[in-house]
Amino acid sequence: MAASAGPEIERLIALLAKLPGLGPRSARRAALALLKRREQLLLPLSDAMADAADKVRTCRICGSLDTTDPCAICEDPSRDGTLICVVEEVGALWAMERASAFRGRYHVLGGLLSALDGVGPEALRIGPLVGRAAAKAVREVVLALPATVDGQTTAHYLADRLAGTGVAVTSLARGVPVGGELDWLDDGTIAQAMRARRPA
Repeated sequence: MAASAGPEIERLIALLAKLPGLGPRSARRAALALLKRREQLLLPLSDAMADAADKVRTCRICGSLDTTDPCAICEDPSRDGTLICVVEEVGALWAMERASAFRGRYHVLGGLLSALDGVGPEALRIGPLVGRAAAKAVREVVLALPATVDGQTTAHYLADRLAGTGVAVTSLARGVPVGGELDWLDDGTIAQAMRARRPA
């Protein structure tokens, strides 16, 4: 940072650089854009962030973020309470909602098991999931976790933990995406798609 930049600007850049996808250069560009457009960007963003910090809560049931606790999804009577979809983080829940393909309830784990990063079962919301699944009303738990080593490790661990609850444990299908061309897919995706093939 240039010596002429004050500590307030340096602090803004340092905080922006901590956001996912923003490194030091991107953070400097973002800070400059915010400062140049103070009335249109910086002040409204500051107000929105203060409002979110004051009002957004973590749902005590599913772990999602909302301004109410329990969240709107957990309180929605039109949702199928017999289905629970397990996701890694709230962003994955939002992606599922954008697709409008699931009308049950959710459970946000808060991460994935990772021996490399030192994340064990106690660091995730696994106990509350098992408790919810053991409730008589639940008939299926859908594991919507990433197709990564940590995602698959977590899925296997959860399947083992949920085995005693009597609920069906399923996972999302993997394979060729809609609009995907085989030339552009990795070997693992093609192999998984071949294993999960179904009648045409």
